[in-house]
Amino acid sequence: MPAWTDRRLLDLLSIEHPLLLAPMAGSGLSALAIAVARAGGLGAIPCSSIGVEKATTEVAAFRAAVDGPLNLNFFAHHPQPAMPEAEARWLTRLAPYFDEFGVDPHGLPPAGGRAPFDASLCAMVEALRPEVVSFHFGLPDERLLARVKATGAVVLSSATTVAEGRWLAERGCDAVIAQGYEAGGHRGNFLTDDMSTQPGTLALVPQLVDALHVPVVAAGGIADGRGMAAALCLGASAVQIGSAFLLADEATSVPVHRQAVRMARDDNTAITNVLTGRPARGVVNRIMRELGPLSADVLPFPLAGGPLAPLRTSTEARGIGDFQPLWAGQAAALARESAADAIVRDIVEHAARLLRL
Repeated sequence: MPAWTDRRLLDLLSIEHPLLLAPMAGSGLSALAIAVARAGGLGAIPCSSIGVEKATTEVAAFRAAVDGPLNLNFFAHHPQPAMPEAEARWLTRLAPYFDEFGVDPHGLPPAGGRAPFDASLCAMVEALRPEVVSFHFGLPDERLLARVKATGAVVLSSATTVAEGRWLAERGCDAVIAQGYEAGGHRGNFLTDDMSTQPGTLALVPQLVDALHVPVVAAGGIADGRGMAAALCLGASAVQIGSAFLLADEATSVPVHRQAVRMARDDNTAITNVLTGRPARGVVNRIMRELGPLSADVLPFPLAGGPLAPLRTSTEARGIGDFQPLWAGQAAALARESAADAIVRDIVEHAARLLRL
């Protein structure tokens, strides 16, 4: 077993290797978390997209299969009120697609799909008592956060800038995830909406390490042992990896998503807001090319996704990902079709060799 020199996060999380599975809505549930945990990393379950009942079932499956810590991840965004004028503007932009695919714009499903961390989800945390609770888009209000910390859970959250990292540490985060611009999925930004100034992982990690007294986890563009070794050399106490697992046997990525990842290159992902209303990185598809990748007409998160649901259903059934979030980072081309535990071992062993541990 490698003798990792920085044990702060290993001891805090009670894991063997400094590797955290990124919580990936749509691509990772208990099976993937179990495989990563069995290989010595930290498994994760994305809870904001699956609800209390499903999350409870997934946690039970994890507990029955492996004796190890588990990270439950939640979104900490603010709910949006109805916005009739903005909704009309967004539906006008989507009207040509509704016509093309025979979608009745008067029969659209209600907007939503991503629940913020609230009292019901907090009660679930109190009942399930996960070892780790992580947040995206900042933190919940002080009362909810205090209840989470009272369970004994280690609290993590994502920062896309040093200012966000300081904000999180000042409010009690036990470790901060440095999400570089290369990362796939939703950006965790909450103090800025300016995507043009977001730093990459190699620039963000050492500056956060210097600024904070808590451990820093590197995320974004890390999909093999070389990336892991580089992040640890920059001062990160661990890495969080997502895209490398998108093609894993245990991943729940739908077929069009898997096919997009197989075709991923260094230059065919982009940051877009047209799929959910918040900036997120994915493989470029039709709606990103034609309406974005960033649009001022899109409804705010999470309202934008509702009108897209019938288009996504229609095209996905035909094997087309034109309206499907194809979340993937800039290193997604390094993803392999393999068992997840083998992916973890390969990354960890390669990094250890490079670091001469």
